[in-house]
Formats: sequence, C-alpha cells, structure tokens
Amino acid sequence: MKILFLHGLNSTPGGQKPTTLSNAGHEVIEPYLPSNNWVDSVSMAQEAYDEEQPDIVVGSSRGGAVAMAADMSPRKMILIAPAWKKYCPNCTIPPTTTILHSPEDDVISFADSRLLSKMYGAELVIAGDDHRMNDSGALAKLMQAIDNS
Repeated sequence: MKILFLHGLNSTPGGQKPTTLSNAGHEVIEPYLPSNNWVDSVSMAQEAYDEEQPDIVVGSSRGGAVAMAADMSPRKMILIAPAWKKYCPNCTIPPTTTILHSPEDDVISFADSRLLSKMYGAELVIAGDDHRMNDSGALAKLMQAIDNS
C-alpha cells in the first residue's frame, strides 16, 4: 500500500513510525516539511499527494494539521495526535478518518482529538504512552488502522 507520511514539527523523515510502516512492506513517501513555514509545509504535502496519489495519508502532530489543511481525499486518513487547534482550527476531516492519541500526551491535549472526533464522526483510538507515539503499543495501533483501511 502507498502511504504519504507527514511528520511532526520536531521530526524529520525516517523516524520510527514511517520506518515501521516501510518495514511492514508499505511504500512510504515522506516529504520534508519545514518547521518554520506553515504555507510551504502544506504546499509540499499537497505536491507529494498530487504526484504520488497515495492510498493512505498519515499525519503526525503538526503533520496531522498539514494533512487537514491540504486538499487531499485519500481512501483513508490517519491522524496521530493532530495539532489542529494550533495550526488549522477551521479545517475539517472526512468521517472515515482515524485519530490515534494518548491520554498521557503532554504536548497536544487528548481533549482536542476527542472534540475533533465528535465534530466529524471520526474514530478515536486510544494509543501510546506519550506524544511521541513510537512505543510498541502505539505502533501496533497504527499498523491496525492501516490494515483496517
């Protein structure tokens, strides 16, 4: 399956989550999203989506907000602790979206994801030990969300 992975603010391509997806046999596209330029980040994500036409878009933290801001309509969108309230408070998501978030997250409030889920009818899955979402439990829930697509 072809997956567009949009990393978070303090992350770069090649992290634990996209590496796990790649090791599972998925084709993972990971554009670099500049942390100091929101408009360029959305534009670069849009360009990657348009060129690659992935089956699934996965956005982590700020990358989740980037996914929401871009004009994408993948078969499935998976948002990991999306920072939508900070970067994209007026963006919407399709009801087929899955949101993964840890109640122990001390960077992005779990309540933000609960609200986003209620507003758009998206599935909210409790996962992970913290904001990084790279522990084995969080990675297993990410793989499950991909496999259920």
